[in-house]
Amino acid sequence: MQHVYLVGAKSLGAYGGYETFVYKLTEYHQNKKNIKYHVACKVNGDGCMDETKLEGVSKLNDHEFEFHNAHCFKIKIPQIGPAQAIYYDCAALKACCEHIKKNHIPHPIVYIMACRIGPFMKHFYKEIHKLGGKVYLNPDGHEWMRAKWSKPVRAYWKASERMMVKYSDLVICDSVNIEKYIHQSYDGRGVRGADPKTIFIAYGADLTLSKLTDDDEKLVNWYREKGLKKKEYYLAVGRFVPENSFEVMIREFMKSKSERDFALITNVNDKFLNELEEKLHFKSDKRIKFVGTVYDQELLKKIRENAYAYFHGHTVGGTNPSLIEALGSTGLNLLVDVGFNKEVAEDCALYWSREDGMLAELIDKADQMSTDEIKKLGRRAKQRVAEEYTWDKICGQYEEVFTAENKKQIYKKD
Repeated sequence: MQHVYLVGAKSLGAYGGYETFVYKLTEYHQNKKNIKYHVACKVNGDGCMDETKLEGVSKLNDHEFEFHNAHCFKIKIPQIGPAQAIYYDCAALKACCEHIKKNHIPHPIVYIMACRIGPFMKHFYKEIHKLGGKVYLNPDGHEWMRAKWSKPVRAYWKASERMMVKYSDLVICDSVNIEKYIHQSYDGRGVRGADPKTIFIAYGADLTLSKLTDDDEKLVNWYREKGLKKKEYYLAVGRFVPENSFEVMIREFMKSKSERDFALITNVNDKFLNELEEKLHFKSDKRIKFVGTVYDQELLKKIRENAYAYFHGHTVGGTNPSLIEALGSTGLNLLVDVGFNKEVAEDCALYWSREDGMLAELIDKADQMSTDEIKKLGRRAKQRVAEEYTWDKICGQYEEVFTAENKKQIYKKD
């Protein structure tokens, strides 16, 4: 059995890319006899794990539980501002090493998601190698470009990325653009001047339709509570952070002539929300509706299917799960025009720039599109997802990569 330790997802069932990925990976592999997952979760703080919201959890003790047959352990984080992400990764890796040592785990793989702990990476790399293990890394998108960070913090993320890539046995990139960037930036800068070994594996999406019908009590009650109607709302789902273009989307929707609503499913950050209200005064526009979070996956899928159109404003990162899920379920998708999004959606969506007035103009055009035009785009999007981005395919590729360590295969760039 191959033991794989997953570090970087704060919890299972939340909206972050890594959280979605870990949830799906453990779900699809829960009956595999050849892989055992160990998942590091946050016990407290922003985005922490609340296993009471998940069905099928077996509690082992106060800080450990089983879910999808994966062993999940919780890390307590001191409230030290942005540094808590670094603390979490280091504490999680320390816990992984202790578990490997205590249980005499042979040839473990420790898969780290995001490049937060570069200065500590050499230590953990040596420690994991000493235990007979390998370090795999998912570098995420360009963390150093995220709007929420100050210049010194961005400089840290960039340096951290370089060290993380150097001290990794395999870099798993969820975007072709990210893989190219890793080689352009870090070839010849690995251990003993080596090039980083990389492989491309995207994120996935579930193409099956929601089990809920339009008259399902759960959906009807949700619509009534939020003041929404089928095909009468634009939708955005994602983490409430500046680089996901919430300010642009709200501002431009307010400028548009649309008579539909704009529903935002997100974990609201009060500080950012108040900043936006001061700038935009969106509360005066009854079409803008922050509708909270939706953890019920079937309900969320149905809400996506019934949306008139979906906004995707993510500007940082690789293949984003919420984009693929939207392409798999919503007919009309309006995406911010960046390389990552174009790589995924190609000609299956409409694109907008963040310049003043551009998205408002696109919304007005989208409102006038015929049902046939929207259906055509939707069919093309679903076909694209079915060919390239099913969770079945993605999880199969991960199984191959993880179990290759047993077979002593080496994955490297052609």
